Amino acid sequence: MAGSSHGHTPAAWTGVIIAFIGFCVAGAFMVMAQPVGFWIGVVITLLGGVVGGVMRMMGLGQPKDVHPVHQVAGEREPAGAEG
Repeated sequence: MAGSSHGHTPAAWTGVIIAFIGFCVAGAFMVMAQPVGFWIGVVITLLGGVVGGVMRMMGLGQPKDVHPVHQVAGEREPAGAEG
């Protein structure tokens, strides 16, 4: 996937960072046995997915129509061919 720039967009990075922070918050409060803080962390984690999705809809994500994985083999240009 590295060759297709999978996930290298502002939407992906922002969503993952927010989700990671939420995961850390939830984990810390779980160890401290504080259920309210744990659920706040879960909400922050879910918020990361929502923010990433909204940013993608705003055009800050990778469009699916140019992603090589979503192209049919017959539609791809051969390697080295310029047209």
